[in-house]
Amino acid sequence: MTANAVRGGEPAPTTSPTALPIDIPYRTRLSWGLGTRVVEDLDADRLCRWMGDGGWALAVFRATPETIVIRFRTPAGRELFYGAEAAVRSAVRSRLDATASWRRID
Repeated sequence: MTANAVRGGEPAPTTSPTALPIDIPYRTRLSWGLGTRVVEDLDADRLCRWMGDGGWALAVFRATPETIVIRFRTPAGRELFYGAEAAVRSAVRSRLDATASWRRID
């Protein structure tokens, strides 16, 4: 028995969401420990939250006056954290507004 389904000798295509639903310029992946510490332990200001189809979630936090942290949560509860310049916040917001599968919840 094989692990992947095969059709006509070729593996069946699989689809999975990208790490982020939109392209965010100048982002840096943060470790889970650092991301959690920034958004929870340091009481960073949550600027906005978004829900995606299928239970995906995204939140943007102000870490410093010059930086934001983006928390991306999978339906299974896995969290991925990204740091970016605060100046890209408006780009994040407008790109999510333009994505039909995401809606702002606060």
